[in-house]
Amino acid sequence: MEHGLNIPGSRLDEARRAFNEETDPPKKRVKGAMLAGALFNRATDVFTKAVELQALGVEIRTDNDLMRQCDDHLQEALALGRLVLHRSGEEGIDELWGEPFKAFAFPIEDFYKSRYIKIAATMRDIDRICAALVATFGGVPIFAGLEPFIGAFARAAKVKCETLHTDAEIFDAWSSFVSAGEKLSAFQPLLSQRPSLDERLRASHGLQLVASGKELVSSISRARAPMQKSTREFIERLDLYRGTWAPRASDRPGAPPLSSRVVGASRSGEGASHGLLPQAVADHPTP
Repeated sequence: MEHGLNIPGSRLDEARRAFNEETDPPKKRVKGAMLAGALFNRATDVFTKAVELQALGVEIRTDNDLMRQCDDHLQEALALGRLVLHRSGEEGIDELWGEPFKAFAFPIEDFYKSRYIKIAATMRDIDRICAALVATFGGVPIFAGLEPFIGAFARAAKVKCETLHTDAEIFDAWSSFVSAGEKLSAFQPLLSQRPSLDERLRASHGLQLVASGKELVSSISRARAPMQKSTREFIERLDLYRGTWAPRASDRPGAPPLSSRVVGASRSGEGASHGLLPQAVADHPTP
């Protein structure tokens, strides 16, 4: 989850007041997420005390006022879960936010069934992202040798996704996941001895996409929940990159290079349509 949401349950009234009084939409989203954190912590506090009382022999019935209050807090926190973003800031993952509440509300068999389905969906998205990376960079000479690193990272990410920190395999699973990611991040394109501006731009933006894909897969694997919006948008970025650098008639000898249309002003405003991030152009100024 994003940082700053672990508000103590004892400050629930303050959190609710701050949320209700806020008028700025971006700040109201954050304060709503903070309120959700306070509600969850208050519900946890109540439930913990109820368990302690039962351990002392005090019977706490399900229709007890405290238990109803606990349920109300959990339901409200779940409704506010849509305001909670992933730590990366990419998108909300309210489905994951709702997992703790399912442990209270669902029979244990149904709870585990929903988790297995979600982990399977997470692995599907990992495969989709990595397959799109291979389709984009596989067969491109300057990215020769990248595909094995993508494959190794995908396999390690899926093993990490299905391994709990309480499992004996966590030491191998986590170290393999981290080291595979480091090897993928360390990859460098095979540029010619005197690379053209087009070649350097293609390599620079390609590396940005590889890094973004690695971070997205890492976020998905750690959350153990699919991030459908981010996955879709990332694959669209890869499609745009492929379309930008696909061979075309204008690439024939003597034709203006693609970089002249991206960096220059021969076509007003066209640079944005090629999917190139501003820093990719800034890092490689025209000689």
